[in-house]
Amino acid sequence: LLSLQEDPTLERHFKGHKDAVTCADFNPNRKQLASGSVDKSLMIWNLAPKGRAFRFVGHQDVITGVQFSPSGSLVATSSKDRTVRLWTPSMKGESTVFKAHTAAVRSVAFSHDGQRLVTASDDKSIKVWSVHRQCFIYSLNQHTNWVRCARFSPDGRLIASCGDDRSVRLWDTTTKHCINCFTDYGGSATFVGFNSSGTCIAASGSDSSLKIWDLRTNKLIQHYQVHSAGINSFSFHPSNNYLVSGSSDSTVKILDLLEGRLIYTLHGHKGAVITVAFSREGDLFASGGADSQVLLWRTNFDSRSYQDVLQQHSRRSTPDPPPHLSDIYPRIAHLHQPQPSAIQASANGHHSNGLPARHIASSRVEGWKGGESAGRGGLTAGNQTGPNGGGKGRRDEEEIAQTHPLEVLSGHPSSLDSTLRHIVQQLDILTQTVSVLEERLTLTEDKLKECLLQQSQILKDVRASEARRRTDSEGTDGSPLHFT
Repeated sequence: LLSLQEDPTLERHFKGHKDAVTCADFNPNRKQLASGSVDKSLMIWNLAPKGRAFRFVGHQDVITGVQFSPSGSLVATSSKDRTVRLWTPSMKGESTVFKAHTAAVRSVAFSHDGQRLVTASDDKSIKVWSVHRQCFIYSLNQHTNWVRCARFSPDGRLIASCGDDRSVRLWDTTTKHCINCFTDYGGSATFVGFNSSGTCIAASGSDSSLKIWDLRTNKLIQHYQVHSAGINSFSFHPSNNYLVSGSSDSTVKILDLLEGRLIYTLHGHKGAVITVAFSREGDLFASGGADSQVLLWRTNFDSRSYQDVLQQHSRRSTPDPPPHLSDIYPRIAHLHQPQPSAIQASANGHHSNGLPARHIASSRVEGWKGGESAGRGGLTAGNQTGPNGGGKGRRDEEEIAQTHPLEVLSGHPSSLDSTLRHIVQQLDILTQTVSVLEERLTLTEDKLKECLLQQSQILKDVRASEARRRTDSEGTDGSPLHFT
């Protein structure tokens, strides 16, 4: 598989910050990169060769988060000074200030229509703001410790958040209720994000784990433990096929989500990598860290179409497997082909659903081992990238990503077994849908009951007031009272 992908290369490095770089984001217009720092400044880097950079000063403490609006006309920053600022990314650098929280603001993000902002804070709350009216709309308050990160789903109907209470929460923006909570973290949950189709969320932890849940089934589908220290940030590739992560172990790692394994480890930073971000097109990604540098990388490994990669992989062994990341809207549509009774084994023994298969000599299926390590005895290539070099990243096929994409029955997976599993999966989805509908129906019934009670109370009040009025009028119209 070495010929399948080209290795990522270091394009440029930006020096201008005087302290650790904490956050970065690309302008959708592909011309600018923004970064925030412990030095309290926002830098807007021009991606054109010899382009001029802008430094914006205004925050009174560390900048913790940065994001461009979908139109690219605004940049939002969050800070430990308890405020959020909206900047114009031009030479003037004008900004407006939201006094957002009563403690440090840890993250800021736009909704995908650019109408709203969501902020997360050490005051244990998540707040949603109107961008145009520049005012507070509502807050979400069920976290029991600092909230590290909050993000809107692509359709704006959900907010995902995570924090030091070791939980990842999912919120309905219509009802303002927490509709799900994942709590199996060994430490703080440091970062959260949706994939571009909104079908999955991922969250990273200070325990160096990265977990991905399918929101259609509310199940954990992948779990990676590839870093040797806490993960500070990650970013989905727009195709949803890859994910880049940055860690306090000084490395940037790239995961192939289709095969469910680590494919690259990049060594470019001296000290912790605090932020990573793919560009909107996915052809570039940036990393920033404790060494005050912002590194700009060219992706390269996504240059081949998904169809080409799929053809190189061994064919699926089930007619229609349950949902997993390889089924989530690749850039080029793919169909599940009718399955022959035999499959081909690729050089490193991986199937496209992320599960390793046994190495087989004949073309017949001899069985599966769900617990085999990914790429064991595989090939290594490339060399390590130095801090200033444009060399290739080291491919880490020998490092094992602990993934649990699917539960596969051992032995011969017959078409009957796979069909039954698929039916069970669909029933799970229907059950989840019914439970959500029941919850909505209960809320509607409660509201209706409340309205009826209010209506009956109003009728009682009206009747009582009418009775009082009649009594008063009868007392006034009657014969005069005589006192002796």
